[in-house]
Amino acid sequence: MNPEYEIIGAAEICHTTVRGVSNELSMRKGLNPLTDIPASDAEDLGCVRRAQSGSREALEEVIAGHQGWIYNIVLRMLYYPQDAEDATQEILNKVITKLSTFEGRSSFRTWLYRLVVNHVLNLKRRAWEDRLNFPEYGRSLDDIPDMELVDPQTVPADVSLLVDEARIGCTSGMLLCLDREQRLVYILGAIFGVTDVVGAELLEIRRDAFRQKLARARRDLHAFMQNQCGLVNTANPCRCAKKTRGFAKAGYLNPEKLLFARERIIRVHEMAEQKSADLTALDEAYAKVYRDHPFHDSPDFVASLRTLIAHADFKSFQEVE
Repeated sequence: MNPEYEIIGAAEICHTTVRGVSNELSMRKGLNPLTDIPASDAEDLGCVRRAQSGSREALEEVIAGHQGWIYNIVLRMLYYPQDAEDATQEILNKVITKLSTFEGRSSFRTWLYRLVVNHVLNLKRRAWEDRLNFPEYGRSLDDIPDMELVDPQTVPADVSLLVDEARIGCTSGMLLCLDREQRLVYILGAIFGVTDVVGAELLEIRRDAFRQKLARARRDLHAFMQNQCGLVNTANPCRCAKKTRGFAKAGYLNPEKLLFARERIIRVHEMAEQKSADLTALDEAYAKVYRDHPFHDSPDFVASLRTLIAHADFKSFQEVE
């Protein structure tokens, strides 16, 4: 049970006007909202109180502060950026319409990310969720022939970026072989370093239950990686560079339109510190594969949601919802 948070004077903390929100602002200068005591919570609470009083600018700042983190969680759940963008927009629509129900009985972080958790767990099932599993994924990888890298003169992107795309895409695909709850728990606990304290709050379960779910997800994913992936076990023949050209020929990688790889990136481990006390060196090595993935720039959802925020009946619309 979370204590009721002090709200007196909180509105004075939020004072920034959001216009043309950049990715740096959307990540609140690197503040991680998923730590045990989120540094952004006091500022969030001030903005929420102003937004509940009808301030559109305060609501925009709330969205800006969390859109990047929400998008990065959802992207790892759904793999495809367009699907992640659509789902993130749906979540932020809910934030706007349900914000009046936040009473401060928990931290705003807990209220917000419970909404995220419930949304991604209850999304309509994708077709691939019924057919994708570790044995099938392993067979698909084995069917991709090892090939030499392409001639750099024949592709529009730098070859090293193509290899990164293959690495990120392939390991992200492995996550999809976990069932939906396992995938979410692994993303939170292993990739973003959420402790059992926060994980239990967000999933509304006991701390030991969160640890058990995370242990099972690690066991299943890491067993597959140990037997298949050359990134964690050099005895495995599979190498990202050797699979890159085959991925492209099979249609899993489009050199003309990379989904994940960028020349300049911020990595997950730079945004979210790993603090799990029970993490073994072996588990840490597996998780490092994912924590080296990019912390992706999110679309500017503030701009896309501004029409809804600017609704003439914004305050009454919010209260009715």
